[in-house]
Amino acid sequence: MESRRLTMSNPSGVFSIVAHEALDHIAADADNDEALSHENRMQRSRRRVKISANTICFWLKENKTDLKISRRTYGGSASRCSFIRTMDSSSFQLSKKRTSLVQVRDMQRDFNALPEKVLLAIFSYLPHIELLRCARVCRLWRALSQNSKLWKTVFLRPEYHGLHVKNPDVFLSLIGHRFSSSLQFIELPMELITADILHELANKCLNLKYLTLDFSTAMQLHDFNDLNAFPCNLKMLCICLSEVIFLEGFMRRIYSFLSSLEILQVIGTIEKSNEAEEEIYETINISKIKAQTPNLRVINLYGVFFVDDNHIEIIAAGCIHLGCLALNFCTRVKGTSFKNLLLRCKKLQSLLLQNTGIEDSAMLTADWESSIINELDISSTDLSESCLLNLFSRMPNLSYLAVPSCDGFTDQVLGLLIDQGKLFNLRAIDISNTVNLNYESLLSLLALHGRQLRGLSYAGNSKITEQFWINAIKNLKNIRILVIGTSHGWFKKINTRIHIDQILEACAQECQKLERLEIQWDQETLRWNENSSKFIDHIRIRCTKLISLVLADGEYYELVRSNFERADRQRVVRTTTSDQTSIVSLLNYYNDLRFN
Repeated sequence: MESRRLTMSNPSGVFSIVAHEALDHIAADADNDEALSHENRMQRSRRRVKISANTICFWLKENKTDLKISRRTYGGSASRCSFIRTMDSSSFQLSKKRTSLVQVRDMQRDFNALPEKVLLAIFSYLPHIELLRCARVCRLWRALSQNSKLWKTVFLRPEYHGLHVKNPDVFLSLIGHRFSSSLQFIELPMELITADILHELANKCLNLKYLTLDFSTAMQLHDFNDLNAFPCNLKMLCICLSEVIFLEGFMRRIYSFLSSLEILQVIGTIEKSNEAEEEIYETINISKIKAQTPNLRVINLYGVFFVDDNHIEIIAAGCIHLGCLALNFCTRVKGTSFKNLLLRCKKLQSLLLQNTGIEDSAMLTADWESSIINELDISSTDLSESCLLNLFSRMPNLSYLAVPSCDGFTDQVLGLLIDQGKLFNLRAIDISNTVNLNYESLLSLLALHGRQLRGLSYAGNSKITEQFWINAIKNLKNIRILVIGTSHGWFKKINTRIHIDQILEACAQECQKLERLEIQWDQETLRWNENSSKFIDHIRIRCTKLISLVLADGEYYELVRSNFERADRQRVVRTTTSDQTSIVSLLNYYNDLRFN
């Protein structure tokens, strides 16, 4: 009666949830009486409240005072049970109400309670390998991971971090309900380039715009005699050639479907072949492709050994809308076809000739005055100083210039470009390993055009010290990509030590927009101490857009990496052994030229 009176005198008093659960269990044990009807037992079971461990802790914390009073007043276990049995139903209803509020609050925190649109946006940041793992969690996540909106871009080449398909028949069934009309980009390895799969892509994936066919590992082609359908709305087609497989039989089946192409990429076997081989086979007929693709804007022939000036003549005859021609590592190109190329392709703006066999006489015969080329790459070519003086004096203004490892690029050539205003619109320049160019000429260039530069690469000069870069960086207010330093200092006999802290401090103060920085000096050349962490903090905090910092492997690299990792920026600091920074991302056609 005393406990009953205490409860009734304080109806708003709340007791421990553990006590309520004990009440339910005791009441359930007392239900053994056969006089109680089934209906009464059902009513009692409905009153039982299921709660979580977090809720119990919450109630125990709030009602600590009440628990102490109850223990003091009703010390024994028998007394506590008696007290529990006599609790008023109003206290029980109050606790039940609070428990339901806690359950609603927990449900609002549930990840799966988010709208489907929000969940899809979150899942879109996951790579496909993670989506496949998420499909094993629950039915909701399985449905989300199989949504076709998350499969617009599909990479199926394991050697380039793509998915590996073991069974082509299973993949064939996935095209219809997994990709369907949402698919826009797909890369197919050799084992998946079959007539059935190409038929299915043509019929089910009507919005497919970018297709990569990798024949590089092929030793034998599939049978394409039944191939009578191919994606016909393609914007880009990338074909990776094989050393031993001729693709004319396959290409003959798809020529009529290529009229919509705007970007053609033919990737050669430069990384797998030996250039000194006696016989070079033309494994694909470029002239027939040109005849079927009148709307080409970008052509990238990367490392195709059999391409020569005759092929360039054929391309120039039929591609009047051509805006970018990339012939990197096509060593048989001499430049004799450039006269007709510039005459017929009036829209050509970007010409990339890295490591080609271009000659002085052929380059001088071209009509550069009438062209609108503003992006030129002649890296690792053998053009002489006189040829470059004549060439640049007739060319229009340049916005992108790459001349690394070009011995003909001297102080006189750079002075000509500055004096004639050819670099007035310069956006990016690469003059690394130009042994005949003095750094004083570069300082004059940066003083005039440094503020407009977005990319600068000047590496390989062993005479450069930190004082040069401290003075030069003051003019690079808008720089985004910067490559400095000299690798293999032991070979070039660099005797001076570079104070890296001063360079980092200059970048932190002047280059707020810096995104990529590569410092090529070796560990033995750099000079730093225990106070270097302060300068590393400055560049990390002030250069908020920095996504890549490449350093030579060693103790200083470990120091910088640990500093960034403590700030939860794990993937910023990298080594020169695995990563290399370039200014090619500043090309206007960079996104169209990317492959693999």
